[in-house]
Amino acid sequence: MGIKYVPEPFRIKMVETIKMLSPEEREQKIAEANYNLFNLKSEDVYIDLLTDSGTNAMSQEQWSGVMRGDEAYAGGSSYLKLIKTAQEIFDYKHIQPVHQGRAAEKVLFGAVLKEGQYSISNMHFDTTRAHVELVGGRAIDCVVAEALDPAKRAPFKGNMDIEKLESLIKELGADKIGVVIMTITNNSAGGQPVSVQNIRETAEICKKYGIHFCIDAARYAENAYFVKQREKGYENKSIQEIIKEMFSYGDMFTMSAKKDTIVNMGGLLAIKDDAELFQQVKNRTISFEGFTTYGGLSGRDLEALAIGLTEGLDENYLRYRIGQVEYLAGRLDEAGIAYQSPAGGHGIFVDAKDMLPHIPYYEFPGQALAIELYKEAGIRTCDIGSYMLGNDPDTGEQLRAGFEFTRLAIPRRVYTQAHIDIMADALIAIKERASEVKGYKITWEPPILRHFQASLAPIEE
Repeated sequence: MGIKYVPEPFRIKMVETIKMLSPEEREQKIAEANYNLFNLKSEDVYIDLLTDSGTNAMSQEQWSGVMRGDEAYAGGSSYLKLIKTAQEIFDYKHIQPVHQGRAAEKVLFGAVLKEGQYSISNMHFDTTRAHVELVGGRAIDCVVAEALDPAKRAPFKGNMDIEKLESLIKELGADKIGVVIMTITNNSAGGQPVSVQNIRETAEICKKYGIHFCIDAARYAENAYFVKQREKGYENKSIQEIIKEMFSYGDMFTMSAKKDTIVNMGGLLAIKDDAELFQQVKNRTISFEGFTTYGGLSGRDLEALAIGLTEGLDENYLRYRIGQVEYLAGRLDEAGIAYQSPAGGHGIFVDAKDMLPHIPYYEFPGQALAIELYKEAGIRTCDIGSYMLGNDPDTGEQLRAGFEFTRLAIPRRVYTQAHIDIMADALIAIKERASEVKGYKITWEPPILRHFQASLAPIEE
């Protein structure tokens, strides 16, 4: 093999038993789940790559913190520790804990977006798009063109298309843009990083037109690591220094702390210095999340989150974290399996359209490949493509995604090299019988965020 596996910078102290069902049992289970992998029981999954959100293994320091959590309703010591740690890392004055990232979006978007306004992003993730639409807004993606070519290798395929952004603002009118969102790393584009230069240039445009600039910070540490590796002038800067600069350009940020902060539950919402806006955020937090000093979290969650904020910045950990994904990418390169390249931060986005060219977008090749991975090896993944994108909110027509990915999201500090090899072997086996794989149709769907709940059936010839 051409790429070496980066050894884990930790040793395992506790284990959880998992089991592999027989092929016949897996066929039965996925049919009973209406071919929606979210409907599977976790006990029926061998390797769970559905998401890297909240599926991480916490450290002994975090588990010790769980026992120290202050469960006071107001003004607990765990809350104060979290606020102090976040202020030091991000240099934002106003920090509000919430129970997860989509809660931060719900609280914030109602304060910065009005009905009929637009949100422009390098790419909206599904929940972000949904929360824009729930307040009566419309989401526009503005990622650089190279992100739409999975085979093209570029260092910062998550970047905002700066020229397109300014063109959209002029076309729609600055008063029609409620917020510009920079997602780091760019999840829907394949976990691809964003350069500091691009963040700075986006901020300058937002300032020029008086538009809120929000950073979606779920994978901020992984983004900083890529910057250190790839962006000229940052190779000798610390991860902390890079983070401080990245966030200095934002007016606010939302964060699912269930990713780079390596916890199982938690989120943050921060406003740099706008006290009036932060008062609105606090009011909405009390309505939706609970009192401001716990934000829908227990004291033990707040304590673990405060510790994880610092742990996630460790460069040895990040080298292993990114290296694990690069190892899987190396296996796929050897097998000629296409994915969004180079490898992203939190997983591999396999190009299902390339592997299953006979399946049209409206029969959901990304979902079809995800189902085959479960049937082949008990691996649960998810579609990042037209199935997840859903229908046009105005016409009800199926939207066509710019790419059809099956995302293998790698939980942090959970799986070993042997598990990674099983992932690669399963994809290789499916590639050999790819022409036999069928597309799927939706038999029932809710009006929004359908991929969590929809029922599907295979299309029979």
